[in-house]
Amino acid sequence: MDLTQLYRKPFVLFSIILLIKSQLAWMVVFESGPSWATIATELPFMWLVFCMIEWFATKRKLAIYVLVNLLLTLLFFSVIMYYKYYGVIATYHALEQVNQVTAVSNSVISLLDPQYLLIFTDVLVLAYVLFRRKAAKVWKSSTAVRSNRKVYLALFVISLAVCLFNVVPNRASMNEIKKAEVMGILNYEAYTLIGDKEPEPLEQEEINQLSINRLKGVTSVEGANGVKAYEGLANGRNVIVIQLESFQNFLVGLKLDGQEVTPVLNRLAKENMYFSKFYQQVGQGNTSDAEYVVNTSTYIPPSGAATMKYVDRQLPSLPKLLKDQGYDTATFHTNVVEFWNRGELYKALGFDRYYDKSFFGTEDSVFFGSSDEVLYEKTAAELDKMSQSGNPFYAHVISMTAHHPFTTPEEKDRIELPERYEGTFVGDYIRSQSYADYALGQFIDELKASGIWDNSLIVVYGDHLGLPMYSLDDDDKELMEEIYGHPYGYTDMINIPLVIAAPGKTQPVEFTQTGGQVDVLPTIANLLGVSLENQIHFGQDLLNNRVNLLPERYYLPSGSVINGEVLFIPGIAYDDGTTYSLNPNSGTGGKLSEKEYNTALDLLHMSDSYVIQLPALENADEEPAK
Repeated sequence: MDLTQLYRKPFVLFSIILLIKSQLAWMVVFESGPSWATIATELPFMWLVFCMIEWFATKRKLAIYVLVNLLLTLLFFSVIMYYKYYGVIATYHALEQVNQVTAVSNSVISLLDPQYLLIFTDVLVLAYVLFRRKAAKVWKSSTAVRSNRKVYLALFVISLAVCLFNVVPNRASMNEIKKAEVMGILNYEAYTLIGDKEPEPLEQEEINQLSINRLKGVTSVEGANGVKAYEGLANGRNVIVIQLESFQNFLVGLKLDGQEVTPVLNRLAKENMYFSKFYQQVGQGNTSDAEYVVNTSTYIPPSGAATMKYVDRQLPSLPKLLKDQGYDTATFHTNVVEFWNRGELYKALGFDRYYDKSFFGTEDSVFFGSSDEVLYEKTAAELDKMSQSGNPFYAHVISMTAHHPFTTPEEKDRIELPERYEGTFVGDYIRSQSYADYALGQFIDELKASGIWDNSLIVVYGDHLGLPMYSLDDDDKELMEEIYGHPYGYTDMINIPLVIAAPGKTQPVEFTQTGGQVDVLPTIANLLGVSLENQIHFGQDLLNNRVNLLPERYYLPSGSVINGEVLFIPGIAYDDGTTYSLNPNSGTGGKLSEKEYNTALDLLHMSDSYVIQLPALENADEEPAK
């Protein structure tokens, strides 16, 4: 065919255009990159759509081709951008995040490599041609011819058969990346929309704490007189849980050319209980998911954010547990409460009050709201008022200034970066977290001055990763390898710190057993001496259990699991999965058995079944006060 005549054959023209775009998406998302498999998986789906256009459209054929081209271009672009941050394939579930995009526009822009915009080159050219009336008229008339329906029917049947051949045998794969690779991105998107069904929930009588403990292998280590270690150590104390935005564990103890990055948290970790093998368990909701998991000790939903999926339920939670013990409960966040549907989350969790932007105002605003300094200053004053009632309180404090893309104002800098870190993503991250650490120190000083510090149990943890592997360029990867002493990997990426302090009670100790955010609630309950006998929880008390199993979702492919030695990421199935040591510098091995893998999947299914069968929220108390 004469290439100059391609414009007369939109079926061929747009097949070539979209195939090129699929190659770009494959280059970004899949380790193996594009190959002949790209053609065999992507082209048949395109032809299914194009055959239908040829059947049913004549006069508006070209306009429909252009529209389909634009929609599929946006889909490929979304897949690229979403993968760059989350490391997973975007599906229709990501549409729930559309209303958040404007709020995180800086983060989106920071992920945008200019070369990705080339995917829209043809869109601009087509727009230019179509807006030239004469050229557009000639093009439309040259394509407005009736097709040979028999030919396109045959091609449709063949394409459909190939699509089914790509999809049907690969439906059972847990790993979404592998599933999309063997199905093709377009087939995978269609499958998740049409054919991906949630499994039937377990019967309620099958869901109980004994079953959960048996699956996890939980065994309590009890001391003299049958009392658990550290049980009741902080009995009757206030509880202050501080969630640090995007704070990863490598920051603890980190020095750059002899300069401490986070001296406040370093000191806190050195003088109290520090859990160095603690891991995030968040999903699409990021920070709000961390709030959910920590306060419920259940896992995030299989798709979407917990604040969108689960907040219509009466959730057993830490606020409700402590309210039954006479605690006043409140949560503090400087953004608007509507962001990630937090108003409904706090209602479902049972907080007495929440404090959001309407309380903190816009003073010293950074990103979404007032800075961490304002957050901590106003929160400390409010906690002082709460302490005057004579009742203990539970306060969940959410920091936010060190948020992706970590472009904090220069006046917030608390560290002088070495020259090699200047102008890098890793450098910006370290700079912003150094400020977050400084602001945390101000909060601690204020709590000490008011006398609250000495009568509280303080829990500090990171909410989720800040440096996705998928977003780093070569310079950033070199810096991370310099910091870690090995190439930056999955186990490093999702490792966050946990520090627990009960001033006057806790002693300096580093716990090296594996833990996750789902374990925070039962650990706090043990320290307070509060029974969980009547509250189902999927986490475990980290102070009395050495064996743990942590199912992971979202930032890693479904089916990913952490035990005490490794992170396991499945392939098409367990047998072709990959194991990553939690101690890459030590050279120690380890593995995750197929039984542990299946157990982790059973735990996720049991958690999903439990939450969706909880009573509806409309029977609950009124929403928390502002």
